[in-house]
Amino acid sequence: MKILVAVKRVIDYNVKIRVKADHSDVDLTNVKMAMNPFCEIAVEEAVRLKERGVATEVVAVTIGPKAAQEQLRTALALGADRAVHVETEERVESLAAAKLLAKVVEEEQPQLVILGKQAIDTDNNQTGQMLAALAGLPQGTFASEVVVSGDGGDGKLQVTREIDGGLQTVELTLPAIVTTDLRLNEPRYAKLPDIMKAKKKPLDVKSPADLGVEVASSLTLLKVESPAERKGGIKVGSVDELVDKLKNEAKVL
Repeated sequence: MKILVAVKRVIDYNVKIRVKADHSDVDLTNVKMAMNPFCEIAVEEAVRLKERGVATEVVAVTIGPKAAQEQLRTALALGADRAVHVETEERVESLAAAKLLAKVVEEEQPQLVILGKQAIDTDNNQTGQMLAALAGLPQGTFASEVVVSGDGGDGKLQVTREIDGGLQTVELTLPAIVTTDLRLNEPRYAKLPDIMKAKKKPLDVKSPADLGVEVASSLTLLKVESPAERKGGIKVGSVDELVDKLKNEAKVL
């Protein structure tokens, strides 16, 4: 069974985001970039399925500038066998990304596609669902457990997914799309020997034009602002004083 894993290059989650002075966008100058944390979980799950003998090949794919190959090499170091880079310098919105991934799915014919449920830069939570619709494949989103039975395209996939009321388990017929939640697994760290081996693994570069997809955005970014700073709290001496402040100052009562 072949597994395709989509990964995205984002600002490292440990970095404090800075907004440009003209509020046109986020400042990326000298900012550390990394693989989206939800994508790390997706890669880890694919590699675990391969280690259990469920999968025979793991292919990592990303969409973005040439520098995004760094994240593909990370995926290769974590256990992916080869990588596909759809190279573009343009900002790629969710729908365009889904269209590009659908073309890659058409070419690669994987039995399972795993994506992070969302990226920490846009938080859209759209690409996996859009990909499933475009590819005409069943989907299991927000997965906290994935169990594969059978083999190849004749197999079944049970996905336990997190919903507001608790847990829901759905059964999908492969090929299928899965998006990962935080509780699915804990990603491993790449070992130095694996990082060195990753440099020699195959990495195929394509362009959106090669796939016949137009990535020009139909959205215009008007303004980016930092969130308002939280004000410090105060201590009150009695319940009466608390009620008074909630009523007259906060005006929530």
